[in-house]
Amino acid sequence: MSATLATLLSELEPSWRIEIVERLDGIALESTDAWNNAGTGHAALCELNYTPERADGSVDIAKAVTINEQFALSCQLWDHLRAEGRLPDDSFRSPVPHLTFVRGAADVDYLRRRHAALTAHPRFAHLEYSEDPAIIASWTPLVMADRDPDEPVAATRALDGLDVDFGTLARRMVDDLVARGARVRLQHEVRRISRRRGGGWRLHLVDRAWNASPKRSTLDARFVFIGAGGGALRLLQDAGIPEIKGYGGFPISGQFLRTTDPALVAQHRGKVYGKAAVGSPPMSVPHLDTRVVAGSPALMFGPYAGWSMKFLKAGSWTDLLRTVRPGNLVPLVAVGLHNLDLLKYLITEVLASRDARMRTLRGFMPTARERDWELITAGQRVQVIKRGKGGGVLEFGTELITAADGSIAGLLGASPGASTAASAMLDLLRRCFPERYAGWRPRLEEMMPQLAEGSTAVPGGGEAPDADPDLETEDPARSGGSRRADDADATEGVGHEPGPEPRDASQRAAGRRPARPTLPRRRDTPVA
Repeated sequence: MSATLATLLSELEPSWRIEIVERLDGIALESTDAWNNAGTGHAALCELNYTPERADGSVDIAKAVTINEQFALSCQLWDHLRAEGRLPDDSFRSPVPHLTFVRGAADVDYLRRRHAALTAHPRFAHLEYSEDPAIIASWTPLVMADRDPDEPVAATRALDGLDVDFGTLARRMVDDLVARGARVRLQHEVRRISRRRGGGWRLHLVDRAWNASPKRSTLDARFVFIGAGGGALRLLQDAGIPEIKGYGGFPISGQFLRTTDPALVAQHRGKVYGKAAVGSPPMSVPHLDTRVVAGSPALMFGPYAGWSMKFLKAGSWTDLLRTVRPGNLVPLVAVGLHNLDLLKYLITEVLASRDARMRTLRGFMPTARERDWELITAGQRVQVIKRGKGGGVLEFGTELITAADGSIAGLLGASPGASTAASAMLDLLRRCFPERYAGWRPRLEEMMPQLAEGSTAVPGGGEAPDADPDLETEDPARSGGSRRADDADATEGVGHEPGPEPRDASQRAAGRRPARPTLPRRRDTPVA
């Protein structure tokens, strides 16, 4: 997310100074790193949670259409950067068919109706469907090998799906930004954020390098975006903006089984999404994926859920406790009481043996052998908790938080939402820079022509997807209302040119904007 936002701003305002602050020793090593997420270019081609069944039995495709358009928007941005020479090549994305596979008469009937509803829309007209085991076996041999021939099965296939190495993409975008004058501070941690008297923010940094001198410094910025994954909640709380009050986080880690065995990898080409077992929570949706990381193919199956108090994979065991505030205590307790089924599931998953994990895999791939697979730990997913019905709600998505004056914004919730990064950051630009957005629009339409078409992917013209399909729920009490997005593991400061105008409530009510304060130029001042 941070890399996408910085790239857009560098195109729109080349004279602005951009700095990216990263606490680790490299860019995109947390949720954005290739093995910390599923790498699916989410276009709603195979994810069942984006096409819920209505009470009358019909299938709602509205969310799927929006998500498909939003991924197309991201692809257009990447195409633009490639055409302009800002990305060296397209090796970060690989053609991988997207498939949905279901078993049992009821699920087969649902998939048949889903296919009929989707293919009535031009964006999904190419989606193939079959209930013939022989055809499905030609699409995904490992899934069909040694399967009960009397079991009803069905599958859909889209040949234009993508596997995306979001970590490589983010690093290449940041490399381009540095070449254009942006500054990256690696191994710098934002410990505190304070508001400046004249407007804007001061970031209090600690250099984490062992030989750093001086260790402490400050960075002043007119606009700050916090794309720090699980670390964003504490920093937004520290900034003290009213909009963050009542928010909390619930960390869930992800695990996958992975194989690089050439014989197995050669037999499977696709991202095959299934359906969670009855009674299982949303994050248990199984999928067997082809992954292409740094040019090397592998297979990955999961996810399996885990739990720790860390908000980042490289975080602290005190992360959860440090975000508990009087304002979010009621939502935290309420969510715990209302989601006992989730807690039971997590305990079961944490205590699950390797044999239990293999049984789950064999339900999807009957011929799986334990010796071929290794267990890997993916990134931490901090689910959003906020005030709501019953005192608090748990949302399986992401949420963009922006201050009333537009001077600071942050992204909360689960990643991997990089598929919709372009749309999410366009929404941020619209909300945080309202006085500039209209002037930016023609340039944005040049970069992403779909913006001129008035699709639902355009901020303000339709709703963005509100969850990661691996975490989405059809329960309205748990559905989010925000943007999905991967973080680029960074906190970003923009200086030199004025950012969004502070908007005083009384003047806003009268239809007037307050005068923009004149801010001093940014400075890095050692702190004792």
